[in-house]
This record gives sequence, C-alpha cells and structure tokens, in this order.
Amino acid sequence: MHEFAPRRGALDPIEIAPVEDIRALQLSRLRWTLAHAYANVPHYRRAFDAKGVRPEDLTSLADLRRFPFTAKADLRANYPFGMFAVPRAEIARVHASSGTTGKPTVVGYTKRDLATWAEMIGRCIRASGGRPGMRLHNAYGYGLFTGGLGYHAGAEAFGLTVVPVSGGMTERQVQLICEFEPDIITVTPSYMLAILDEFRRQGIDPRGTSLRLGIFGAEPWTDAMRAEIEQAFGIHAVDTYGLSEVMGPGVANECVETKDGPTIWEDHFYPEIVDPETGEPLPEGELGELVFTSLTKEAMPVIRYRTRDLTRLLPGTARSMRRMQRVTGRSDDMIIVRGVNVFPTQIEEQILKVKALSPHYQIVLTRDGRLDEMEVLVELAPGASADVAATAAAELAHHVKSVVGVTAKVTVSEPGKVERSQGKARRVVDRRMANVSGSAGG
Repeated sequence: MHEFAPRRGALDPIEIAPVEDIRALQLSRLRWTLAHAYANVPHYRRAFDAKGVRPEDLTSLADLRRFPFTAKADLRANYPFGMFAVPRAEIARVHASSGTTGKPTVVGYTKRDLATWAEMIGRCIRASGGRPGMRLHNAYGYGLFTGGLGYHAGAEAFGLTVVPVSGGMTERQVQLICEFEPDIITVTPSYMLAILDEFRRQGIDPRGTSLRLGIFGAEPWTDAMRAEIEQAFGIHAVDTYGLSEVMGPGVANECVETKDGPTIWEDHFYPEIVDPETGEPLPEGELGELVFTSLTKEAMPVIRYRTRDLTRLLPGTARSMRRMQRVTGRSDDMIIVRGVNVFPTQIEEQILKVKALSPHYQIVLTRDGRLDEMEVLVELAPGASADVAATAAAELAHHVKSVVGVTAKVTVSEPGKVERSQGKARRVVDRRMANVSGSAGG
C-alpha cells in the first residue's frame, strides 16, 4: 500500500491555524450569514422573528443555540426557490435531491459558491493523499445529485485528470479502471464492493490495478468494510462527508495519515451536536445529531440545519479543525424492531464477521400479527461452497441476536441475488405498514 506523507506547506494556512483564530473567523462569518439570511430569505426572517432573535443578538458562538433550526421540511415547504438569498439571475447552478420521500430539496449556487465548493473538494482530495497530475475515476452519479458534478469540478480545479464515468455499467467500470489507469476512485462504498465482485467475476486481480486511493462517501460504512476494500485493492480508503442541503460533498474529509474520522472544514461550516429528541446542544464528544450552519454560502445559506446524521465531535489531529466520528446512522432511518433500536450498519458489522458471507445485504421488515419480524437477505462470498450456507446463516443470526439484541431470520443466497445499487444502497425494505393494511383489508 502506498504511503502518503503530509506536505504541510501545501495546506491552506487555516487548516493548521490556532483554534482561537478559527473560532474568531467563524464568529465573523456567522454574523454575516445570519444577517444575509435574515435580510434576503423570508423564511428565515419569519423564523427568527418567531424565536424573538435578530442577527445582531449573536455576540458569541454560544449564542447560536438561540436561533431556530432548519429542517428538510422547511426546504420542501419553500420548494423550489424560496430559500434562495440572491436574485435568480445570480444562480449559476441548481441541484436537487431525489425526492424519494417527498418533494425534492433544491439547492442553488452562485459562481462564488461553486468556486468555494471546488476549493473544498480540492482540500478533500489533498487530505486523502491526492496530488495534482493524478487521474481520478469518478463513479459518483452525475445530474441533479451533487456527487458527480461536485467531485468533477473540484478535481479539475485541483489539477487532476477526471474520467467522468458516473454510476452503473459495472463491467465498463472495471474495463476503464484497467485501461485508463486512474490513481484515485470516488464512489459509494457499497458500489465499490459491486465493482470488486465484477473484478473477481472477470478473473482480474483487483490489487493489480493502478488505483492508489479511494474516497468513499454518501452512505454510512464501517471499519470492517474499509479493511475489506483496502485489502482487496491494496489502496487507502478514506471517508468523505457532505450533504446537498449544506453544499454537497466536501463538507468534511478524513486525512489519509490518520484515518480517524472526517475533518470538518470549519472555516466554511459551523458544526453542532444536539440531542435528537430535545434539540438541546450536547457537549463535545457526546453522540448526537449533527447540525450545520453554513458560513460563506451566498445563494442558499442554511442556519442550524438538522442533518439527522448521528455522530460526535472530536478534537483535531492531523488538522486544527475538529473531526466528526464516522456517521453511525441516521436518527430518521433507525429501525425499531420489537422495541430495540437498530441501525443497518450494526447488521453490516455482524455480516462482515462471517467469512463465508459477502457484504451485500438487505434488511426486510414485516409484521406477523402484532409482532415485527426482521429478515436479513445476504449472499455467499464468491468462491464459498453452497454447503456452508446453513452454517453461515446460523452464525450470522447468532451474532445479530447476541450483539444487536434482535432475533432475525437470515436467508443466504448465491452471489448476485441481493439487490444492487448504482448509488446509495437500499439497505432497508419496510413492509410493516403494508402488512397491517393487508390484514385490515382482508
């Protein structure tokens, strides 16, 4: 595996500035953001007035807790352009979420916003070990999703050669990796595993490629998955974090020399951790919901945006800025099975303990009468004998029961049978309400 020695002289000075200098910059930029949002976004003017606060009431960073949260519902209520803080003629680009759970959330960028975004992506690439002149295979989806175009523009501005593959066409992904010889791949971790399966199906050694590092994000993943990817490809695998409503990818990124959680680029984004139930701020180091306030966005500032991602803030290591623990799940995709709180990543960790099983899985929730039932659909690892399926299923069911605390039916199939995703994996299929409706109608 390649070594990437940090070249601190090439970093942005703010990345390694004294913490007190970072806090002073944040306070100055936060005052500007609150004033900008209040003056130009009717939603924020109403929300501030309802809370009895005005931008000038912020005299310290601690005062931010007095200001209202922004939720995804607020963005949808102001669909499509009601959250924009500049005239529409000044919007250089629009992105949007998929809208699978309601109206899509729309975000806009001025030219300066796009330049800031590209700068943050470049900072992420450098932190990951990338250097100008390298080639990047971009397998994030292009279009309204922020991943593909976000990483594309930032990588070009940083000085990389970009191969804009987008998602899907897994056989072609392997072909282009072999023929175009990229140094870096950007992709969701679950799709990287699908690419790994395709390498093995074609009989190609994944360790024989030119790849040196992978930048993985857009979904929660585990240290066990990181270890499998790194071992299979002989690369460094680092975690990147972002979300469309705050900017897109590039909000935070791990440093390859430490791999101890993404460093938040605090000169552009102010983080808080709050109790998911009460909304009260939690002390640094405690697990809670991640909240972001943008500090430099012109087109669409966001004030105390509730991400629903669960993590904790940690002191800086490779950089002065604070880190976030890798996201363990979301407060709104948590599964409650017979009173037990379960996150898909907890199931994934148990699957990765069973050598005969592949990391491809799906959790199916149903209801038998009044009781919830959980089934884990998983595959045999490539090369594993079908004779071990029953033993592997029993082993996984035991781990899930003893570690996670729920009883699960485990169904082990041959490789390729579990639903694949070309973007974010669809980890949970919840059929409980359908079962209830069916029973009532029958």
